[in-house]
Amino acid sequence: MPRSSLAAALALLALSGCAAVGPDYRAPETAAPAQWQAVHDSGRRDAEVLARWWRQFDDPVLDGLIADALAANTDLATAQAKLREARARRDLAKAGLAPSVTLSGSASRSRSSAETGAGATHNLYSTGFDASWEPDVFGGARRGLEAAEADLQAGAEGLHDTRVSLVAEVASNYLELRSNEQRLAIAEASLAAQSELYDLTGWRQQAGLVSELDAAQALTSLEQTRAGLPGLRTAITEARHRLATLLGRAPAELDARLAATGVIPVAPNAVATGIPADTLRQRPDVRAAERRLAAQTARLGEAEAARYPSFRLTGSLGLDALALNRLFSGNAGSGSLLAGITAPIFDAGRIKSNIAVQDAVLEQSRLAYRSAVLAALEEVENALAGLANLGQQREQLSRAAASARETLAMARNRYAAGLADFQTVLDSQRTQLNLEDQLASATGACGNAQIRLYKALGGGWTPDDKETP
Repeated sequence: MPRSSLAAALALLALSGCAAVGPDYRAPETAAPAQWQAVHDSGRRDAEVLARWWRQFDDPVLDGLIADALAANTDLATAQAKLREARARRDLAKAGLAPSVTLSGSASRSRSSAETGAGATHNLYSTGFDASWEPDVFGGARRGLEAAEADLQAGAEGLHDTRVSLVAEVASNYLELRSNEQRLAIAEASLAAQSELYDLTGWRQQAGLVSELDAAQALTSLEQTRAGLPGLRTAITEARHRLATLLGRAPAELDARLAATGVIPVAPNAVATGIPADTLRQRPDVRAAERRLAAQTARLGEAEAARYPSFRLTGSLGLDALALNRLFSGNAGSGSLLAGITAPIFDAGRIKSNIAVQDAVLEQSRLAYRSAVLAALEEVENALAGLANLGQQREQLSRAAASARETLAMARNRYAAGLADFQTVLDSQRTQLNLEDQLASATGACGNAQIRLYKALGGGWTPDDKETP
């Protein structure tokens, strides 16, 4: 090997370790508030409770549904496939930094023309290694690897975000199912009571104690309540079908599993939220936005590296012989080494325009990260306020429903004794049914408010999850 070629190769090897061009990434500083504005439990947050928050509802059916969803949901499987793609792209970028070596071998036989030559037959056998390497002198390939690594980490956070959304959606649909089942049970119980009242008015009419108006009003109230049942049954069926889809199953496959009516699960209201900075560190969507910002910063450096020269080393080491039995003899060796350089001279502004594009995309990524931070803080504040207000509403409705039940019982007794008119009974009955229905809806809303809060806090995963690269 010529000494000049060896010296050039060593010089390029030394230069390839120099600092990469372009901006070095620094994580953005986020001015998170010191504490939440809404009323909340300021206790220390338990990471394990937050990671498996649905267990706070103490409902084995819900636990089983979420476990099955995490195993078979199609959106989660898609996110896992995207993560595998990002990992492969990272490995591809890493491979671009290393030299490539290929093994080749050939055998040929040729015969010259007897009219123009000697008409001789020649054999040629050769084998050897060919190598090539592009030293990353200005760091373009290293910036590409840096971007691919950040994309991989963003993909992992995207998988975590899908998991957070999935468990929240399963829990929310399950609570909607139980809430509508409770409302249906209340309506059916009220329908049975109204049927008894309708029979009572019929007997009193036959005895001449009341007019036909009472019986007609009782029938109207009865049919009005009956008309509300199909809508509740439809909502129950849709919730079951939605849960089946979330579990990666056909719409009717969970009907038998969810046939038994259950109570509306509600977790304890005390949720230790920690401080806002905890949420920003926990939220996968915020973490993913920060990683995408890091990736785009690296891509800007990759674009800037195109302004500088690129270098290439190629070499070969082989054996050539005219006879196969001479291929591995001491005189059959051959070799070559070539160092080349390519530098941009004129490209009509392509490189400059690409740098401007990547810089604009970097600014978009920076704004997207800030938007993700603000959205996370807003969601937690809204969830805290909603949970506090819905809890108060539920308590008030519970007291009102208990009073309405007592009022209806007194009105029915007075009507049966002839001491109250039928309109009083009807009004008491409508009030009681309306308040019972509102209480069931408020109980489900309280559970959903807890789900929204846990989701807003980034609950449903931990950094120890196996999907984290």
